[in-house]
Amino acid sequence: MTKLPRWADVVLVPLISLLLAGIISALVILAIGQSPSEALKVMVDGAVGSPYGWGYTLYYATSFIFTGLAVTVAFHASLFNIGGEGQAQLGGLGVALVCLALPWPHWTLALPAAMIGGALFGAAWAAIPAYLQAKRGSHIVITTIMFNYIAAALLIYILVEHLRPPSSMDPASARFGAGTDLPTLHEIPGLSLIFTKQVPANVTLFVALLACWLVWLLLWRTRLGYEIRAFGKSEPAALYAGIKPVRVTMIAMLISGALAGLMSINNVMGESGRLLQNSSEGAGFIGIAVALMGRNHPLGVFLAAILFGFLYQGGAELGLWTSIPIELRTVVQGLVILFTGALDHMVRMMLGLFFRPKARAA
Repeated sequence: MTKLPRWADVVLVPLISLLLAGIISALVILAIGQSPSEALKVMVDGAVGSPYGWGYTLYYATSFIFTGLAVTVAFHASLFNIGGEGQAQLGGLGVALVCLALPWPHWTLALPAAMIGGALFGAAWAAIPAYLQAKRGSHIVITTIMFNYIAAALLIYILVEHLRPPSSMDPASARFGAGTDLPTLHEIPGLSLIFTKQVPANVTLFVALLACWLVWLLLWRTRLGYEIRAFGKSEPAALYAGIKPVRVTMIAMLISGALAGLMSINNVMGESGRLLQNSSEGAGFIGIAVALMGRNHPLGVFLAAILFGFLYQGGAELGLWTSIPIELRTVVQGLVILFTGALDHMVRMMLGLFFRPKARAA
């Protein structure tokens, strides 16, 4: 297969994959007797047509940035971490325990502590599959998938038996104190001129942007990042260079789990103000698609997270204002994943026809 130029691989392949997913989505909408143009208008207006819509799009995107980065770090070590959902749920438990532990006087004190709690719990949940992979040879995909279900069951048990207030029937923790409330974008000076209404997007967005920069710094500007990428490219070559597989596997998965756990400061602390049963809301799985579409680069992850935030919020608007079922957003997400992941090779082959090297004259 013809090797594509770097710009075509990074920009053109994702754009064509997205276009193909959009065309198939339009055909699906036509098949159920609805107008694709009207559906697109509702999605655009609801997700990015107003500051209020942007507030929700950025809220969803913030969660997807964390889980996308989690997949990215593991992927560069040739580890396919499918367990971001469970790691995010356990990270939510860590955030909740920190927020409930003390009467925090101000969010500036509570947020760093909650970040540590979420990261530690997420990393701890990723450490077990990492150890099984590094020491026992267990496949990381299988173990991380299994640990998602274990995490969900464990969280329900802890909520019902230990964190649920005695007077409540809802499987959720008590509400956090007022000192843990994170300021939303409409409460931040300067941004309040744009976001004039209450929106769920909060200061966690800036933590997510910082995480993008730190992951880029780690992977491409540090010795550890070089070891992770070298090990992911070729384990035999990494061994020859003195890189220890067990060390790299454990560190990469611990960082990956910590990033997934950090997602919970956005929805558990920032939006819900308490720990709910399904706190991760599927963001762990969407992070896989975000990383794939973002070509496992922090900048690409950021852009792909915005796209999936748009699909999430736009799909919700479809369910509210049209007769198109809200589940269509899952269909669109699935098609994007299909074309950016499973059919990525097909798109590259199509583009390869246009980028064939010219034959040299005799």
